[in-house]
Amino acid sequence: MLMGVAASAVLQAAQPGAPVGKFQQLEPMHPPPNSQRTASGAPGVSYWQNTADYDISVKLDDVKRTITGDATVTYHNASPDALSYLWVQLDQNYMSHQADSRLAPNTKRGIDPEKVTYSALDRLLTYEKYDGTLQIAKLTDAAGKPLPNTVVKTMMRIDVPAPIAPGSSFVFKIAWSFPINDCKHLNARTGYEFFEEDGNCIYTIAQWFPRLAAYTDYAGWVNKQFLGTGEFTLEFGNYTVRLTTPDDHVVAATGSLQNPDEVLSATQRERLAKAKSETSKPVFIITPDEAKAAEKNKPKGEKTWVFKADRVRDFAFASSRKFMWDAMAVKQGSKEPVMAMSLYPKEAVPLWDKYSTHAIAHCIEVYSRYTFDYPYPVAWSVNGPVGGMEYPMICFNGPRPEKDGTYPKRTKYALIGVVIHEVGHNYFPMIVNSDERQWTWMDEGLNSFVQYLAQEEWEKEYPQRRDEREITSYMRLADRVPIMTNSESIADLGNNAYAQPTAALNLLREHILGRELFDHAFKTYAQRWMFKRPTPSDLFRTMEDASGVDLDWFWRGWFYSVDHVDVAIDEVKWL
Repeated sequence: MLMGVAASAVLQAAQPGAPVGKFQQLEPMHPPPNSQRTASGAPGVSYWQNTADYDISVKLDDVKRTITGDATVTYHNASPDALSYLWVQLDQNYMSHQADSRLAPNTKRGIDPEKVTYSALDRLLTYEKYDGTLQIAKLTDAAGKPLPNTVVKTMMRIDVPAPIAPGSSFVFKIAWSFPINDCKHLNARTGYEFFEEDGNCIYTIAQWFPRLAAYTDYAGWVNKQFLGTGEFTLEFGNYTVRLTTPDDHVVAATGSLQNPDEVLSATQRERLAKAKSETSKPVFIITPDEAKAAEKNKPKGEKTWVFKADRVRDFAFASSRKFMWDAMAVKQGSKEPVMAMSLYPKEAVPLWDKYSTHAIAHCIEVYSRYTFDYPYPVAWSVNGPVGGMEYPMICFNGPRPEKDGTYPKRTKYALIGVVIHEVGHNYFPMIVNSDERQWTWMDEGLNSFVQYLAQEEWEKEYPQRRDEREITSYMRLADRVPIMTNSESIADLGNNAYAQPTAALNLLREHILGRELFDHAFKTYAQRWMFKRPTPSDLFRTMEDASGVDLDWFWRGWFYSVDHVDVAIDEVKWL
């Protein structure tokens, strides 16, 4: 006996009144291929992207808790267009006191006085006292001539004396300052944490300097305002940064330390050399006892740490006298080992000393297998006031044990997971440099997916989040929006930009393409777009090109629509 089943889900577009295009090709929705972005999803022979090099000197004042910096910026125009002005991101202005500040609506408007929470009230009162506007002290060309400019909230337009021709460069100099925010009262992606018990601070500093906005082939200048959710779209460049701090601070930053003889003791240098050959467990560069003793220090002067970083799209740093420091090496074939390193205060022990650096090493080992070898010399995880935020070669992570030194399983896995996730962002979007201001899912979703694979390998029965089992209630919501939605227009960002893409890619890998085809296609995408700027179409086209499978129906259903599975049986016949 045979039974035939006709499913109405197949080509419903043929029926009057049925939804149109469930299985229609996506090609009309993609930008037309050209010599910059090919129909296969690969960069074309004419692919270009601009770059910006920075030479920066910055001082962190631990008494006034301020940042003061100056920079020489060299902008290289590789585009075919002459540029009559530059757009620069002033993301610190998100915490401005101006009437039209992007932070103001989040703190001053829409508060019901009968339902206001203590945290909202604290934030509002703090905002009234704190003006974090980035103050521009100087802006000139290379010769010292002032440059006309216009600040538009979190963006600044610099009008150049003559258009920057294709293939040429423009140099300008800029100086600035701002007060650092106290994360206890005004939490952001940057700031300081003050410890009343010992009177010291941990600084985790990001978005701290004027950064060139991206000029792209698909959107021109990406000068959307920083509204707090859509993150950062930036150009690659080479950095030399001199960080002046109190002489007893320990500093971690994007890049390689250039002057260890001047800022590290002989003992610390010896321990660091030992760590470069240790691949099984971390070596303390600064021990717990040494860190506790340093909390009682009274700085006698200042010290300048010099870092260099090539082919990075941003620069961040951390500084404190409270830090203990551990490190271990991660081998990648015949290449120089990557140094996995963690900084954390005594308040983070015993959790961080057990898991942070091991999680960095695990992340690099697994991510590199699915994408490409980690190309940078270091990877830092720093404990501080920011719950989880990523920058090239360094990330800030928040979980700590209870004050009595105990911690529940959820805190242990929160730390392991956030370290894997934030270090994993080095791959997406710090190297595969997608446009975070527009497409949050292209970095958060792809990263969360590879994080899922890394956590599966951490231990059997790892308590996973953000897979298809965890988002069924979200997928039933009638008012959810497609993944292909601008970052600032998504209410449930966690489910939309992190969980749904993770579930989608897991299904694609396990049930549609299979692991072999999927892994080959995904690695092809990652390697094609290393140190370049892909768009969603480049991902979708590459996955189909490298797998040999038409997936337009899949992208349409999971990424472009909010449809749910709705299969009906029309009839059953005896054959």
